[in-house]
Amino acid sequence: MSILYIVIGLVLLVLGGNWLLKAAVALSLKLNIPKIVIGMTVVSFATSAPELIVSIKSALDGATGLAVGNVIGSNIANIALVLAITIILSPIDVQKSFYKTDWPVMMIASLLLYFFIVNDKTIQTYEGVILFIALLVFLVYLLRFQKQAVVDEMPEDDEELPLFKVVLFLAIGGVGLWGGSELLIDGAKTLAKGLGVSDAVIGVTVVSVGTSIPELAASIIAVMKKEKAISLGNLIGSNVFNILAVLGITAMITPVEVKPDALSLITKDIYWMLAISFAVLPLVFIPKGMRLGRRDGVLLLIAYVVFVYLAIS
Repeated sequence: MSILYIVIGLVLLVLGGNWLLKAAVALSLKLNIPKIVIGMTVVSFATSAPELIVSIKSALDGATGLAVGNVIGSNIANIALVLAITIILSPIDVQKSFYKTDWPVMMIASLLLYFFIVNDKTIQTYEGVILFIALLVFLVYLLRFQKQAVVDEMPEDDEELPLFKVVLFLAIGGVGLWGGSELLIDGAKTLAKGLGVSDAVIGVTVVSVGTSIPELAASIIAVMKKEKAISLGNLIGSNVFNILAVLGITAMITPVEVKPDALSLITKDIYWMLAISFAVLPLVFIPKGMRLGRRDGVLLLIAYVVFVYLAIS
């Protein structure tokens, strides 16, 4: 039953995230926001919604290992699984904004999480506020400076939805995310107990991959539509949102503590997250500058397989 709950929960999360994504992109079309900004803000927020709902629900239920594991695991999966698959399918030419803004902000957010959680094993409420303020500063910077810097034509097949459809998709998406998170967390906690592992291990593997499915879907669709700006911006933005918004908002609601059975999150997993986040920068410049190719994708995918193997074993 726990596996059935997880599967149904994931399906609802994916559908909910997809409906939210439709509404978000339609709304940004109405506001004439350029593609890279949509990728780094609207799409990232919509595809991070499953992580946000799952983390808040987990923390309120006392399964804080699931909340932190979900974010750390999702950030690893976004780069070493989702980005890897995306660039194996189609290499990406990287824009200057990647090393000027996107990557540095992702690393700052990752290091903030590291310093907040490693010493006292808890993200306190005031630390959640700091993370959330950092997100607001990042968004203001993006919308003020990146909007003018990037010119990107809307493709022919993007259509504006009437306002009632946008609201409808937002509502259905929200309900799907809520229902999916309920089933997913119940199933994940039961599965963890049944297998005799901590909820942190389930969070960093099963749940994190599940909540990264919207990012994978969004990135593959972006590649198929030749919208590369969205796919890389979306993934980097999603990692920033996972830390600053998901853990920030969760900690503002209730302090997020890493319990003794979930210590692998701060002794091993968070170092994997930092290493894989950092590794994207040299991969962008070596061997050919400002490009992520199939070889880079294979290297990242191998790293992800090793990470999952070590996490489970």
